[in-house]
Amino acid sequence: MPGKLTTIGFDADDTLWQNEQFFRLTEKHFATLLADHGEAEHISARLLEAEKRNLAVYGFGIKGFTLSMIETAIEVTEGRVPGSTIAEILAAGRDMLGHPVEALPHARETVERLAGAYHLVLITKGDLFDQERKLAASGLGDLFDAVEIVSDKSAATYARIFGRHGSPQTSMMVGNSLKSDVVPAIEAGSWGVYVPHELTWVLEHVEPPVEAPRFRQLVDLGELPALIESIGKEG
Repeated sequence: MPGKLTTIGFDADDTLWQNEQFFRLTEKHFATLLADHGEAEHISARLLEAEKRNLAVYGFGIKGFTLSMIETAIEVTEGRVPGSTIAEILAAGRDMLGHPVEALPHARETVERLAGAYHLVLITKGDLFDQERKLAASGLGDLFDAVEIVSDKSAATYARIFGRHGSPQTSMMVGNSLKSDVVPAIEAGSWGVYVPHELTWVLEHVEPPVEAPRFRQLVDLGELPALIESIGKEG
């Protein structure tokens, strides 16, 4: 039997607070820096290629993104990129690492409402220092029973985490990425709740698992408590 829902996992970036918008703004600035070497679309495409190559080496996060920008700048200028441009890229990366945390609509009230009634786990991937900084700045840290910062999100990741905090069958994962938050959680036996964000990195795009019994989609986090209540009645 599935059992009663006991544990709720939340993604962080673009689920609880804004994140992708800072990558998009920095990418535009990067394309401007290299405007003499190609159109913005071309520069962005080359950057994406570098990010894909480097994911296995640098992982997810701002530091890997910054290194990929530097690598792309060297490539598109055939090694002639000025030191001043490299300095500007590094400065842009530092600015991203210090950007203020902007909570998404209904994030705080929803987490506050669920805290205590369920075992809440923040499950996020990316750079350890940056994710810890954002969680502290968000003011939400004390509402979570556990924080899991991982290098990637797979079915095995969720099976391990939810197994440590209950069981996959009695757990739910909530996030804005179908690829990282929803599909692998469902594959692990959990509920997967998709809360779309207007900006989602292209590498996180997959088709919604609409046929999966444990898949749900919400307009925003404000709808989550009602969904959890309805699932509890079904159980």
